[in-house]
Amino acid sequence: MKTLMMALAASTALAFPSLAQEVRMSVGSYNLNNLPFPVAQGLGYYEDEGLDVTVDNFASGGSKTLQALVAGSTDIAVGFYDHTIQMQAQNKHVVGFVEMARNSGLVLAGRNGATFDPANPESIKGAKVGITAPGSSSDFFIRYYLQQHGMTADDIAIIGVGSGSAAVAAVEQGKIDLLVNYDPAATFIEAKGVGSILIDARSDEGAKAVYGGIYPTSVLYATQDFIDDNPEAIQKVTNATVRALKWMSEHSAEEIVETLPVEYISGDRETYIRAVENAKAIFSEDGLFNPEDAETPLRVLKTFNQSVARAEIDLAATYTNAFVEAVPADASN
Repeated sequence: MKTLMMALAASTALAFPSLAQEVRMSVGSYNLNNLPFPVAQGLGYYEDEGLDVTVDNFASGGSKTLQALVAGSTDIAVGFYDHTIQMQAQNKHVVGFVEMARNSGLVLAGRNGATFDPANPESIKGAKVGITAPGSSSDFFIRYYLQQHGMTADDIAIIGVGSGSAAVAAVEQGKIDLLVNYDPAATFIEAKGVGSILIDARSDEGAKAVYGGIYPTSVLYATQDFIDDNPEAIQKVTNATVRALKWMSEHSAEEIVETLPVEYISGDRETYIRAVENAKAIFSEDGLFNPEDAETPLRVLKTFNQSVARAEIDLAATYTNAFVEAVPADASN
C-alpha cells in the first residue's frame, strides 16, 4: 500500500509540476525612472526566477502605489525611495531593497508662452504647475524649489496631471503653464514643439544644482514584515531586477525599447527611443543604495514635510543592500 501511495504521489508530481511563486507588484506610472521593471518583465527574468508576477499600474502616480502597499493589496512596490522616509516618520517600516534609478530624472518644462524665467524665480508666482500626483517626488521637487526661493505652495496652483502622454496633453491643451515630470514626457514636449525644458535635473550636475546632491528615485520596496516573511521571493525579484539593470547598461536605447510590453511605449516609437536615450544616465548599474545619496531626499523632505522634520529618521533602516549583495555572480549573464 505504501509503495502504491508513493507511486501515485510521484505520478501526480509529474502531471502537476510545482507552480510558480506568486508575487503582486504595483508600479506608480510608466515614466522612465521605472523602466528596469518592465525590461525585466519583457526579458522574462522574473519567470526565469520561478515567479508569477501580477502587475497593477496606478498611472496617477507613485503615492497610490505606496497606499496599496501599506494597505496590503500589493506585495512589492515599484516606487520612489523618498516614500520609505515618509513612512518611517509615520512609524511604518517600508524598506527599499533594489535601487533602479540613482538620480531624479525630473525636469521643469514650460508651455510655449509661459512667463516663468528660472533667472527670476519669483516669476513662477501665479503659475499652474502640473505634477504627477500629490505626495509624489514631482510634488516634492516644486515645493522644494519654492522653499529654496522664499516662496510656498500658496504662491502657485499645483495640479495632478499624471505622467507620460497625459502630462504632455495637459501642456498642449493649456491646462497648465509649467510641468514637473519625467521622461518620456520631457522629451515629447520638446519633440512636439509644445514647450521647452527650463530646469533639467536628469544629469548629475542638474540634480546637484536643484537638490544639492544626487537624488535616488525609483526603487523596489516592501514592508519589513513582507521582507521578513518572504525572503526567498524578495531575493528572486532582486536577482531578476539586478540582471535587467546590468543588461540595460550594455544595450542601446533601441534594444531596450524592443524588450518592452507595448503598453509601456507612448507616442511615436522613434521619439520614445530618444526619451530612453535621454534617461539612460539615471539608471543604476548594480542596484546598490549609496548612503551619501540617501541624505539628499531626507534633506529635501525636511524642508516642507513637518512629520519628517520632527522625526528622528534612521536612514539605514529605509533601505537594505543585503539582497543585492546576495545576487549570484551568474545572475547577470
